[in-house]
Formats: sequence, C-alpha cells, structure tokens
Amino acid sequence: MTDLTVGDATPVIDYEGSGYRKDFWEGRGREYEDAVERAALAQLLPQRGRRIAEIGAGFGRLADLYLGYEQIVLFDYSTTLLQEAVSRWGDDPRFVFVTGNIYELPLADGVLDTLVMVRVMHHLADVPQALAQLRRVLHSKSVAVLEYANKRNLKAMVRWLLGRQEWSPFAAEPVEFVRLNYDFHPGWMTERMGEAQLRIARQFAVSHFRLPILKERVAAARLVGIEQPFFALGGRFPLAPSVFVQAAAPSNGQSQAPSTQAEDVPLLLRCPHCSTSPLQWDGESVVVCPSCSRRYARRESIWNMKEAV
Repeated sequence: MTDLTVGDATPVIDYEGSGYRKDFWEGRGREYEDAVERAALAQLLPQRGRRIAEIGAGFGRLADLYLGYEQIVLFDYSTTLLQEAVSRWGDDPRFVFVTGNIYELPLADGVLDTLVMVRVMHHLADVPQALAQLRRVLHSKSVAVLEYANKRNLKAMVRWLLGRQEWSPFAAEPVEFVRLNYDFHPGWMTERMGEAQLRIARQFAVSHFRLPILKERVAAARLVGIEQPFFALGGRFPLAPSVFVQAAAPSNGQSQAPSTQAEDVPLLLRCPHCSTSPLQWDGESVVVCPSCSRRYARRESIWNMKEAV
C-alpha cells in the first residue's frame, strides 16, 4: 500500500498489488468487525432498489448485501483489488466494476439510488471535496450510508487522560496518526456533511467491542448480538471507534436514477478529465467523451476511468 500524489492533486491511498484481503481480513481475527459492520448496514441500507454503488469496494467483501438491486457498481482506486471482486461476482450481469479517483468520481450526476462507503473516509485528505462528489451522484430520493473513524472514542480518551497520546480526542480538527490515516471528531464530520448539503437521518456508533481480549474470548455473533440494539443510542454521542451515518441529499433536483440496463453504461459514467456526461459507446468495450474525445476502456470486466486509452 502506497500513497499517490500527481502534481498538485490531492494524495490518495493506493492499494494496488497489496494483499489487503488476506493480510487484513481473512484469518486475521476480524470476524467481529465484519459481522458488526454488516449488522449496521442491514439496518441502514434499503434492501432493494435500482442502482447501488459502493465507493472503495475493494475485493467486494460486502457485495452480497447488495443483491436486491438491479445494478451494483463496485468502485475502487485499485485494479488488483477489483479483480478479486470480479473473480467472485463477474458472472453476474448486474455488476459493473469501475476504477477511478474519488476526487474526480467518474459517475454521472444523480445516477445512484443508494451509495455505500465503509472504511474509506479515514484515508481521505480532503473530506469536503470527496463529500461534494458523493452528493453529486445522488438524487433527491437517494440514501447514502457513510462510515468514518471516530476520534472521540473511549480508547483514545483513556490514552489521552493517562498521557499516552499527544492529541486530544476532544479537539475538533482531524488527526492524521499515520500518513493518510485520519480519525475525525463527530462534530467536525457533522459540520462537513452539512456543508455538502447531506442531511443526516440516522447515526450509529459501531464496534464498541473492538478489543482483542473480548474478540478472543467471545464469539463474534454473540458480541454483535449484544451491541446491535444499542447502535442508535450510542449514535447520539458516539464513543465507539466507528460511526455509520445514513444521509440524504434532498435538495438535488433529479428524483430517480436513469436506466440500469447494461447497454446504458455510458449513462452511468462521467469523464474524469472534463466532467462531461453521458459518454458514448465507441465499440463494445470503449466509451468516449463527446467533449474532450478521451476514450476509456473496459478490460477484464473493469472500466478503467483513471486513464484514457
């Protein structure tokens, strides 16, 4: 995993070629984290709809939660992570796989009924810019579920009070504890969402039991069963390490996403260079921007919107 900065662009985390699936998830004692995040999403996500997109979908860990939708867009910066998602879901015609930069999100305005972003916000150096892009792809009846790392969590509070960490969990500004890894104060994040005209409808505090001693001694399903009834209560003043927000963009004019048919993929995509949409077909696996003439190709089921061909 590296960070990538091109010219004056906002730096991004690049998981290209990483072993994120095996090095972080599979066999790494994170059954509880996976189960509790799924439990939160089960309560916050509409179970059915026309088009859903997960931003930062990686290897498609959560993709089975979206099978009630007509079209499922898995978006990530890393091609190699999406290739793992393709290996599992590529035979399902409802899936569309797209690589690109969240700060130049290559999805057209108002195309999503539902948007999910989990374990991505903590890598964002420019949250307002990213939120503006997310809001743009929603319509007035869309639902967005966004997760972020909570700076004001119990562990951080105890460490600070004992003098074991320099930064205060009560200070509003984000803390970058490792390069391009951020924790956010809930008040600060609420303000940024308000500025992006994202209205928070529900808020959950999640992963209260993210402690090795608990995870080793108590089954993940048991921990989730204890915690789940208190998601919403904890969300009133989050002290857990993770916060899930359900938000809407009610001021967006468009009230419904466009067609979800596979042949209408150009309606879904947006040129990351000049922001033009819709794009146009140029053969079976290439779309072209009618404004700047840049062409973007689909290779091995993945639309590469990071660079033109």
